[in-house]
Amino acid sequence: MNSVSRQHPIFPAWPQFDDEERGALARALEQGQWWRMGGGEVDSFDREFAAYHGAGNSLAVTNGTHALELALQVLGVGPGTEVIVPAFTFISSSQAAQRLGAVAVPVDVDPDTYCIDVDAAEAAITPRTRAIMPVHMAGHFADMDRLAKLSAASGVPLIQDAAHAHGARWAGKRVGELDSIAAFSFQNGKLMTAGEGGAVIFPEGEKYDELYEKAFLRHSCGRPRTDRRYLHGTSGSNFRMNEFTAAVLRAQLGRLDSQIDTRELRAPLLASLLAEIPGVVPQGRDARVERNPHYMAMFRIPGIDEHRRNEIVDALIERGIPAFAAFRAIYRSEGFWETAAPDLTVDELARRCPNTEAIYSDCIWLHHRTLLGTEQQMHEIATIVGDTLAAV
Repeated sequence: MNSVSRQHPIFPAWPQFDDEERGALARALEQGQWWRMGGGEVDSFDREFAAYHGAGNSLAVTNGTHALELALQVLGVGPGTEVIVPAFTFISSSQAAQRLGAVAVPVDVDPDTYCIDVDAAEAAITPRTRAIMPVHMAGHFADMDRLAKLSAASGVPLIQDAAHAHGARWAGKRVGELDSIAAFSFQNGKLMTAGEGGAVIFPEGEKYDELYEKAFLRHSCGRPRTDRRYLHGTSGSNFRMNEFTAAVLRAQLGRLDSQIDTRELRAPLLASLLAEIPGVVPQGRDARVERNPHYMAMFRIPGIDEHRRNEIVDALIERGIPAFAAFRAIYRSEGFWETAAPDLTVDELARRCPNTEAIYSDCIWLHHRTLLGTEQQMHEIATIVGDTLAAV
């Protein structure tokens, strides 16, 4: 492998923090109560996060995987049921269902947006299906118009995996204004973070208010808010967020919009520059996506295999680009098969998911902090990608 000697670009650091986070931590410390049942930071964050996304309620939890698991559970997902998930996603999307004893059913994705293929999801519905889980890949919405029609026609509810989609807008609506529960992650690399954390948001309406109350009970060991006699009303676990995490997230939420504004300026430029490189195809964008927060800058190099893709990623990292290999097809990880897997082989699933097979082998993504860089740095990234492809 030949290398081209150039100075490495210096991108903004991630996570980002300043005196807002420092002050928030001190505020949480000095209130003297460090868990949500005694303090005020988690409750305040829930109100602010719900309002930001146009939701009726938000429930802050320990992490994004638990957010998915809790959302699935309150919709009746458990042993003997199935959940339809995209085959191209981080494995938490399927494992949240599998840990509840439900079979995760992978379906193919769109080759342009990398989001769930609605036709494939429809074909996978059976009498055991309890939920369809679209993943808003890299911040790009799945086709929520068609998915809403499918949900209404089939009676199968949607659960949005919005781990990448903080602040996204689809056809005039925020995530919480779409008629489905959504789950978010605040893991260290996410668009707003406290190292870990998650949230489930519920749209406005009596039906969703009831689901929120069920979720609150289950996330707090089944114990009502005012209980003093250990009268646990349902089974559950401890998914409660602590006060320090919520305090940091309140500060992070305050700067999210300005960061999205910057990424929305940089991402189209970078995509256009990458598209000029022979063989490179950036992730597409549906015109109905009004605001994409760009958790990743993703692009494919169709025709290459996984080995060459990995070599390219390694070379980009050596040149100072925070590059990553795309998610593996979930059915190509051993963990997928440990429990509650479908009664199909890897080869059978691969034949059903040709787009996923191609994308997981030839796709590369760049960390969103690159899109917080300067306009000149978008040109530098494209130059480095082009030089690397020519050299590897």
